[in-house]
Amino acid sequence: MIVQKYGGTSVGTASRIRRVGRRIAETVRSGEQVVAVVSAMGHTTDRLIGLAHQVTVDVPARELDMLVANGETITAPLVAMCLQGLGVPAVSLSGPQAGIRTSRHHSRARITDIRPTRIQQALEDGEVPVVAGFQGATEDLEITTLGRGGSDTTAVALAAALGARSCEILTDVDGILTADPRVVPDACLIRHIAYEEILELAAVGAKVMHPRAVEIGEMYGVPIHVRSSFHRRPGTMVVAQVPMEDRNRVRGVAHETKVAKVTVLSVPDRPGVAAALFEPLSEAGISVDVIVQNVSTHGKTDLTFTVSEGDLKRSLRLVEPVCREIGAEGISQAGGLAKLSIVGTGMLGTPVSRRGCSAPWRPRPSTSR
Repeated sequence: MIVQKYGGTSVGTASRIRRVGRRIAETVRSGEQVVAVVSAMGHTTDRLIGLAHQVTVDVPARELDMLVANGETITAPLVAMCLQGLGVPAVSLSGPQAGIRTSRHHSRARITDIRPTRIQQALEDGEVPVVAGFQGATEDLEITTLGRGGSDTTAVALAAALGARSCEILTDVDGILTADPRVVPDACLIRHIAYEEILELAAVGAKVMHPRAVEIGEMYGVPIHVRSSFHRRPGTMVVAQVPMEDRNRVRGVAHETKVAKVTVLSVPDRPGVAAALFEPLSEAGISVDVIVQNVSTHGKTDLTFTVSEGDLKRSLRLVEPVCREIGAEGISQAGGLAKLSIVGTGMLGTPVSRRGCSAPWRPRPSTSR
């Protein structure tokens, strides 16, 4: 058995859906059992979110999940129809129908359990289950979504639950590259990368893999093959141990846009203050990234952290009452920021020099994380 996940670009048009159908059909005819996981057609989720914000300024999280989950629910039956037209029995399943149970955090739910009864029945009947990624349901059947890129998480989690031989993440690039090829055209393909390295790249902004998908892959030992859906060349294998001669100190550069910064001013420098600030954010499912605390002066310090720009308003609503309780002097905030990170092992204590470049040096944005 193999789980194949197809991203939004790969299923962005009717012709591309037909190409995906042919690829799945070829895999089935080679003797493999296939479980397909699909994303929404390119930019569908963005359009639905934009439409929601045209209707109301403050979009309710539950209703937004009910809305955006439809993107994948549209793609899955289209792929299943295509497969049936090619003579391959197939059945489309929503995330809840596939048995994906999640926490109650709308727009960023976590998978708590997978009960793949309908998937297993379809496989026994000789059908290809085409599962809508990115979505699941709580125990009381409230629809939830897993966050942007959550179809990766669906695919790897299903591969773990089903005991699949591997999970293929099929995308619009050749594999995992040293930088975003849309920004750096001469970025190089990484043939092998360790779980912890791709997890770090994904966490700091690389869009090729969702961080939670990598975590599940490492935890359950799921081999992950990131490759292009447009050709058959090998891509990148995500493995526990990288071959000795395939390791560089710097593995890649990642960037992330739509970052917001929150600074809590003149926080009393005493134990428990940071926990009081961050616990409400954690309970609300808001991910805090970079945290910087200034050197304490006169028993007070400024504490700065970053969140996704989309979480800025909610973060401020949660942090403001805490600031009053702990005696902070106020909050400053800024949106429209970006973050650039260098990821790799063996960088500590290694000086950076342009003489070490393999190509003629030219200025490029760079920073160290």
